[in-house]
Amino acid sequence: MHLLLQTPTETIHRSLLNYYDEFLKILPRIALGVLVIILGILLAQLLTNFYKRRFQQKSEDPLMSKFLAQAVKIVLIIITIMLALKVAGLDGIATGLLTAVGGGAIILGFAFQDIGKNFLAGIILAFNRPFNINDTIKVDNIFGKVKELSFRYSHIKTFDGRDIYIPNSDVLTKPVENYTADGFYRVDFTVGIGYEDNIEAAKKVIQDILDANEELMRDEFHENFVIEDELAASTVNLKVFFWVNTMDYRRASRVLRGLIIREVKEALFKQGFNLPADIKELKIYGTEDAIPIKFRNNPEITYEDKM
Repeated sequence: MHLLLQTPTETIHRSLLNYYDEFLKILPRIALGVLVIILGILLAQLLTNFYKRRFQQKSEDPLMSKFLAQAVKIVLIIITIMLALKVAGLDGIATGLLTAVGGGAIILGFAFQDIGKNFLAGIILAFNRPFNINDTIKVDNIFGKVKELSFRYSHIKTFDGRDIYIPNSDVLTKPVENYTADGFYRVDFTVGIGYEDNIEAAKKVIQDILDANEELMRDEFHENFVIEDELAASTVNLKVFFWVNTMDYRRASRVLRGLIIREVKEALFKQGFNLPADIKELKIYGTEDAIPIKFRNNPEITYEDKM
C-alpha cells in the first residue's frame, strides 16, 4: 500500500538511489576493468615493439614486418577489452559490442569503400607484391623508386624529385613494370655510319668498347652485341644493345648509357668513320627560276656560276 501511495517524484528518487547503490557495488570491478585496459594496451605496445624488431631482423620486407606487428597489437587490444569487460561483470555488453562492431564494419565498408579497398589491397600486397623497397618501378605512367609501403598507398619517388602516393588498389589492379627485380636491364641506342663505311669494321670498334667496359653485365643469358638496324636516308644505322645492373637505375640506365655513347662516337670518329647528319635533297626543275646558292668554302661562287 505504501508503494501505491508514492508520488512519481518519490519513485524516480528511489530508482536513482537503487541504481546508485548498484553502481557503488560494481564500481571497484569497473575500476579494475579500466586498469586491465590500461595495462593491456601498454603491454600490447611493448610486445608490438618487441615483435616488430624481431620481424624486421628476420625479414627484409618492411611492409610484412609492419603488418605482422600491427596485427599482433590489434589482437592483443581486442583480447584486453574483452577481458576487461568480463572483469567488470559486463559480459552482456561484450557480446553486444562484438555484434555492433560486426554491423558497423558492414556499414562503414559501404560508406568508405575506397578506403576499405585500398586497405584490403595493402593486406594483399603485404603477402604478395611484385616489388620491394628501393625497387625502380613504373605503374601506369608513374616512374620512380619505391620509398615506402603502407596499407593505404605506395610512396614513389620519381627521378625528377616528385613524391607520388599511389593507392594500393591501383598498384594491385594495374600493370607494374619492375626494372630492378633481378638486377638486369637491357639498354640500347642507335648510331649511324656512312654508306661508304665498312659495316663489320664499325661493329668491331663498338663491340670492343662493350667488351672492355667492366660495368656492363655479361653472362650466358645476357649478351652485349651490335646489329645492323636500318638503311636510313643518309646513314646505315647500327643498334647497340648492352646489359646493366639496375640496382642503381639512374647510374646504369642514364649515366652509363651516356658514357658508352660518347666512347662509341669518339672511337668511330678516331677510326675515320663518317657519322653524317641527315642529308636533304634539293631538286630544281627547269620550269622554276634559278635559286642562287653560296658555297661555304668560297662565298663568291654561286650555283649559277657553276652552271
